[in-house]
Amino acid sequence: MAGLPNDPLISRRTLLASTAAAALVGATFGSARGVKARMLSGEVPWAPGMATPPEPLVPNGWLYFTPEESRAVEAIVERLIPGDDLGPSGKDAGCAVFIDRQMAGPYGGAERLYMRPPFVNNASPLFGPQSQLTPAQQYRVALKALDAYCKANHGGKGFANLPGEDRDKVLAAMEKGEPNFEGFGSRPFFNLVLQNTMEGFFADPIYGGNRDMAGWKLIGFPGARYDYRDFIDTVTEPYTLPPVSLMGRAGWTPGR
Repeated sequence: MAGLPNDPLISRRTLLASTAAAALVGATFGSARGVKARMLSGEVPWAPGMATPPEPLVPNGWLYFTPEESRAVEAIVERLIPGDDLGPSGKDAGCAVFIDRQMAGPYGGAERLYMRPPFVNNASPLFGPQSQLTPAQQYRVALKALDAYCKANHGGKGFANLPGEDRDKVLAAMEKGEPNFEGFGSRPFFNLVLQNTMEGFFADPIYGGNRDMAGWKLIGFPGARYDYRDFIDTVTEPYTLPPVSLMGRAGWTPGR
C-alpha cells in the first residue's frame, strides 16, 4: 500500500496505533502548553466551582436515620469502639452522625456503584458489593431485622435497650452470621457497620465523625496541615503540634 514502510514487520494496525498515540501525545502537550500560557498571562486555567469540595457537617438532628434507628446505631458504634482512658467511644466521637450523613448522601444512595444485576451469592470480594440494595437501604432493612431479633430473644427489648454485655453477644453472633436477618444478612451488615464506624472514627471531622479529632490524636496523625516544610529536616523527632481539620481548629494559626 502506498505510503506504508517497506519493513514487512510493521503492520498496518501497528502503524495506525502509533499514529493515534502520537496524536494523543501531541494533543496532551498542546493542552499543557495552553494551560501554562493562560497561567503566565494571569488568567486562571480552570473554571470556578468545577471541583467537588466536601460538604461541611450539617449540625443537629438526623438526616437519614429515624429516632429509633439512630439509637440503635449509636448503641452499635459505642460497643464497636468502647470508650476508655485513651479516647472516647465511637458514639462520643460522632461515628453515628458520620454514618447518618453518609447514608443521606451519594454513598448511601450508591451513586458511584454499579447497581445492575446479576448479583452473585458468595462472590469474591474482588467483584465488589453484590446486593440490589444501596448502603442506605441495607441499614434500613438490617436495623429493622436487628430490632425484631433482639425483641424476640431478649424479652421484647430492642438492641439499644440491652445491657452492654448482651449487645456484645448480639454483635459477636452477627459477626458469625448466626442471626437470620431477612432482606440483608447479619454478617454483611456487621461488616458494613464496622467499616463505616472505623471510617467515622478516623475521617476528617468535616464529615461528622472524629469529634475533636480524637481518632487522629490517638494515632498521632497531623491531619490536613497544608505545609510540612518546617519539619522536613526533623523527621526522626516527635511531631508535637496538634492535628488540623479541613475546617481548621480552635485557635489555629499557620505554623502552630
